[in-house]
Amino acid sequence: MSREEIREKLNQVFIDLFDDESIVLSDETTANDIEDWDSLEHINLIIAIEQEFNIKFNMNEVTTMKNVGEMIDIIASRLGA
Repeated sequence: MSREEIREKLNQVFIDLFDDESIVLSDETTANDIEDWDSLEHINLIIAIEQEFNIKFNMNEVTTMKNVGEMIDIIASRLGA
């Protein structure tokens, strides 16, 4: 799966979770860019991403991700992309 395919699937996860059709992710997107993305929603987001991609993040990955680009990198590495 390419980075772009991962981004498209990830974008849909964000749209569904935050109930906001206007979300368009870039590598630089952070929690500051999405109004409802707080610490509680971050947990829900991680769970939704794990389910969508059938992967498990480790605690270090969850706490060190700084933006969507890093999230895509971790997903890609898990999927062997």
